[in-house]
Amino acid sequence: MKIEHIAVWVKDLEKTRAFYEKYFEAVSNEKYCNPVKKFQSYFLSFENGCRLEIMTRPDLSASENSYESQQFGIIHLAFSAGSKEKVNELTETLRKDGYTIAGEPRTTGDGYYESVIIDPENNIIEIVA
Repeated sequence: MKIEHIAVWVKDLEKTRAFYEKYFEAVSNEKYCNPVKKFQSYFLSFENGCRLEIMTRPDLSASENSYESQQFGIIHLAFSAGSKEKVNELTETLRKDGYTIAGEPRTTGDGYYESVIIDPENNIIEIVA
């Protein structure tokens, strides 16, 4: 078994797609639109074959999603940068571009070298090596 894709509801479909394409080398498919349900989505593909489906609909309500206020359910996505140097470089690029760095690069107790950033939709993203 392998994870085929993970789906995330977003407010700003285009901004989110551009973020993952620019910083995480995602490749997007063509936008899917269902006018009856007012549903739109993209599948973002990554080098290892895993995909992230980003979806939007105008009738969704906001939910609490915060690094400080952890809740049950899926809490973060982790992307492997391949090396400590790449973790540091991407973290600094994101910082320079105005994204929140929720956790500075460090070695965790379970052996990952990681930083934690917040994406445009307030999702927690770990960049690991």
